[in-house]
Amino acid sequence: MRLRRILTAATLTLSLAGVTACAGDDLGNDDSSGDGSKGTIVLSGQNFDSATVLSNLYRMLLEKGDYEVDTKLVATRDLYMQQMPDDVDVVPEYVGGLVDFLNTTQNGADAERVTTADLDETLKAAEPLLDKAGVSLLEPAQATDANAFFVSKDYADKLELEKLSDLKGKSVVLAAHPDCAPRADCAKGLEDDYGIKISKVLTTGFATDATYKSVLDGESQLGLTSTSDGTLEEQGLVLLEDDLAIQPVQNLVPAVSKKFLADHPDVADILNALMEVLTTEDLVELNRQVSVERVKAADVARNYLEDNDLL
Repeated sequence: MRLRRILTAATLTLSLAGVTACAGDDLGNDDSSGDGSKGTIVLSGQNFDSATVLSNLYRMLLEKGDYEVDTKLVATRDLYMQQMPDDVDVVPEYVGGLVDFLNTTQNGADAERVTTADLDETLKAAEPLLDKAGVSLLEPAQATDANAFFVSKDYADKLELEKLSDLKGKSVVLAAHPDCAPRADCAKGLEDDYGIKISKVLTTGFATDATYKSVLDGESQLGLTSTSDGTLEEQGLVLLEDDLAIQPVQNLVPAVSKKFLADHPDVADILNALMEVLTTEDLVELNRQVSVERVKAADVARNYLEDNDLL
């Protein structure tokens, strides 16, 4: 069994305590069949609805594989990446988002972008970045989940908006997550590639109720969500097409500490089984159940795994 690193585990707990998701039963252990005999895995990730579903999928599979799982969800990628590879073992990730993060972290905010709309090209370019970070990517899923921007239907109708380039030259307030401003797939890309003036970024979060409300109330004109968001239509919100393709390929993929994976190679087989079946359509439906029907993320995850004979 893996020996716990008392000091580093304590450091992780203290550094994440202020931002760990308070999702109640959504993150708690349930009646998974594992006995924890293979040791403990520290599972992290972000705490919006889609990521919470994914964390539960990972947790249940790893517990079935006889691991004890310590789940710590946080607000932004940089928080858990500060703890990898030593104190966080596994994270549900998105190919382009992670690679862009590693590139700018290692090479500076103005580093030439290495992500593209091609999965194989992006994975090849990512190899030195991943090696330096001590992180391995397992098999990417067919499922993709990219950043996307929405407006109210009234605002879209008024300005005849269908795509982001229709906002060129206009000044808008953007409701988004805290690390949006410098990112090429977020505020920076909207300004540099689309010529949209972002007068202010309201840090209401990624696809949160506060972000939706901000756009609906007219406090902001543009909000950040994902392409798998199944809640927009019934809220009177519409996605704008990313017609200049500032979003890189965003296949879902497990990111694993290289050191941990070397000691626990079976983790790859456990999580790759999920990647083999997970589709974009599945992800949209899972997110809809959590965000619209208000089903607990843990229940949604368990039903999906059972329906696909993974649990």
